Amino acid sequence: MKQVAQNYKSGELAVLDVPPPTCAPGGVLIRSLYSLISTGTELMKVGEAKLSLVGKAKARPDQVKKVLDTVAQQGMVNTYKKVMNKLDSYTPLGYSLCGVVVEVGAGAEEFEVGQLVAAAGNEYALHAEYNWVPVNLCVPVPDGVPPEQAAFSTVGAIAMQGVRQAEVQLGDTAVVIGLGLVGQLVVRLLVAAGVRVFGIDTVEDRCRMAEKAGALHCSAPDEAGVAALERALLDASNGLGADHILLAAGGHSNGPVETAARLARDRARVVDIGKTKLDLPWNAYYDKELDVRFSRSYGPGRYDDRYELQGIDYPAGYVRWTERRNLECFVDLIAREQIDVASLIANTFPIADATEVYQKLSANAYPGVGFLFEYPKEAAAPAPKQVVAQRSESTARPAPSGAVRIGFIGAGNYASSMLLPHLQNDERAVLARVATNKSLSAANAQRRFGFEAISTDADEVLADESLDAVFVVTRHSTHAELACRALETGKAVFVEKPLALTDEELDRIVATVDATGNDRLMVGFNRRFAPLLTDLRSRFGEPGGNFSLRYLVNAGKLDATSWYLDAGKEGTRFAGEGGHFIDTLTWWLNSLPTEVYAVPGPDTGDVVVTLRFANGSVGTISYVGGGNARFPKETVDITGGGRNARFDNFQSAAVWTGRKPSTRRARSTDKGQRIELERFVAAVRSGGPMPIPFEALVAVTRATIAVDRSLASGRPESVLPERG
Repeated sequence: MKQVAQNYKSGELAVLDVPPPTCAPGGVLIRSLYSLISTGTELMKVGEAKLSLVGKAKARPDQVKKVLDTVAQQGMVNTYKKVMNKLDSYTPLGYSLCGVVVEVGAGAEEFEVGQLVAAAGNEYALHAEYNWVPVNLCVPVPDGVPPEQAAFSTVGAIAMQGVRQAEVQLGDTAVVIGLGLVGQLVVRLLVAAGVRVFGIDTVEDRCRMAEKAGALHCSAPDEAGVAALERALLDASNGLGADHILLAAGGHSNGPVETAARLARDRARVVDIGKTKLDLPWNAYYDKELDVRFSRSYGPGRYDDRYELQGIDYPAGYVRWTERRNLECFVDLIAREQIDVASLIANTFPIADATEVYQKLSANAYPGVGFLFEYPKEAAAPAPKQVVAQRSESTARPAPSGAVRIGFIGAGNYASSMLLPHLQNDERAVLARVATNKSLSAANAQRRFGFEAISTDADEVLADESLDAVFVVTRHSTHAELACRALETGKAVFVEKPLALTDEELDRIVATVDATGNDRLMVGFNRRFAPLLTDLRSRFGEPGGNFSLRYLVNAGKLDATSWYLDAGKEGTRFAGEGGHFIDTLTWWLNSLPTEVYAVPGPDTGDVVVTLRFANGSVGTISYVGGGNARFPKETVDITGGGRNARFDNFQSAAVWTGRKPSTRRARSTDKGQRIELERFVAAVRSGGPMPIPFEALVAVTRATIAVDRSLASGRPESVLPERG
């Protein structure tokens, strides 16, 4: 299918041929008819992508701070790889469309095939021929509403949420500053609500358009224009001024907020809808005690995965207008002809012309505010979920004799920055097939790493008999299921941690290995392969007795949007990451854990774990998120047999075996992924043992799962390291 995408590093815009998405549970697969171009948000994104790296940093100072914190913990090289991986990728454009349902996922039975719907979401309602959209971001289109008008529904919901935040009443006066697409819709909604509306914009045609829609007076933001509007406003409000100022402008000028203070009455509301500079003039806002509010996108539910992805609605008695109900309300207003959208449509373009369209829109070559992409009326059915292509010249190389053919399920940021570059450079490996949930993720993986075939269906990787190994690099809740299915095919399997989230999942994996005889399993416990750590262990010498190990993990705060927060589905944060640290202690001691005792730390998600090992040693892991972001992430201390060792965040390692410590430092932060992958590929190619014994994988996973059991029970929990 065709999809519009942009490379944020180079600024390149392209219309790509990518595999269509699959229809997942909780949503519907939609064949697009029209998608709306957001001339504000999208053109801002297009403009930012054309900036230099310094310019991008200035545009996103919030991201710069995160990068600097990551450098302090993970080193310059690894941070650079992660940043470049994110930048040098195709990203989607679009978030408002109308189309026809072609497939209904489980849990979305309120919709039916053939139904006309409007859809929202900057990860779902994209400029693409097919889109999967979750139920709470999709609404039926009433009979009689043209699909090209229904495509405005998401931007209409943005405007509607801004109006709701203003809490307008009949007879109020309002000034809309910025009469682009959102501003024009705000004007129409205010007029429909019985509000006397005024407007300001730099483009005269937009002022006249708003007046035609019912605004009483619109003018330019210069002194003469604002003075004329102020006179008309005072006349209409009996000298009071505006009850509401709605900021729908963008840019870097502070003029809109200064003009807002001038035109507002005492204790008026100022609502920011667009991305406006808000350097509030203190005296002006204090003197009038202005109420400054923000309008967050389409309405309540936005940025809440439980609402948007899991379909959990907010009760109307507590949240009357959610983003979905705003969408429904807007298309209903169109159906009842209470809002005019048709007059906003300036032009409609074929999706194939998207690159040229964005270039001309950026150059202001098209007058108007409403622009649509149109899709083929009879688009090909989305049955073929793969695209097979020759490798690009930059990644093409003949497959060596006996090379290991690899398939990937998942190709997110970790896979793309920490796994695939090493495999791409390994002449013994062939990257044959990749499947991802999102179409562009698959396209990015093929462009950067030369996969022979791409897909959005994991079944195509599992069913490919030409593959020797399958990598599972997906969200945690899917690992056990995919690992079992891959093992059943007889292939070698590499699973990113965790291997399983529950004892039941782990039992199924063990049963699958027993039933199939296929124990060719590897888990991404890479730290035991880190060169600096393996060197420290060799210098320390064989444990040979009881030792005490202390592992401090300065995990840091989670981003509010992290899927780690969905512990009910994806497991706790420690369940996802803790296996790394338990495995490191297990490897160092060459002994399996037998008992786990865990207590909660001071912050949510913090845990202090004590482990007993079969050889009598004891290990303690302090996993905490409340530390300083610049403090080293991982430090390990080992004590016993008259010896001590300290490992400091893959940067330095010291051992005390005599009178003076011996310290070695690394030139870069190497957490062992390259060596881990080399040994896995070698084992698959030769048929030799996997790099980590199966019993150790099971024991470490059991111990990790037991941490949550211990937290719940408040007592030590036994670990069952033996198979069966």
